[in-house]
Amino acid sequence: MADADLEDIRRARMQQLRQQGGGGGGGGGGGGEGSDQDAQRQPDQRTSLLSQILTPTAADRLGRIRLVKASRADDIENRLIGLARSGQLRSKVTEEQLKELLGAVAEQQEKEEPKIVVTRRGGGGWDDDDDLEDLLKDV
Repeated sequence: MADADLEDIRRARMQQLRQQGGGGGGGGGGGGEGSDQDAQRQPDQRTSLLSQILTPTAADRLGRIRLVKASRADDIENRLIGLARSGQLRSKVTEEQLKELLGAVAEQQEKEEPKIVVTRRGGGGWDDDDDLEDLLKDV
């Protein structure tokens, strides 16, 4: 087969994969070119899938979240894509449902992050005015 024929077959296969919403990697022994194309295709596929599973208002909110905290937006996107691929989403995700998911993610991250608690003890410090006055008398 000629190189042009192989390229036509690859294009047809990629178009078929895009229409199915799948992502499976692309075809074969293209060397570095294939991995570059895969890297460029992955964000497009994510965007396409998210546009299919989010209402416009929910997508807008997710975009604003990305502006503030990209890591949280990535986490939400990954969860939504996982739910969609496992067939757990019956309809498009609304803004209210997205808020609920955000709350659940925030609670989970809050549990995972260690907290530093500072306890102050009374006495023994410079808290008392009397101690400060006695010190100033000596000077």
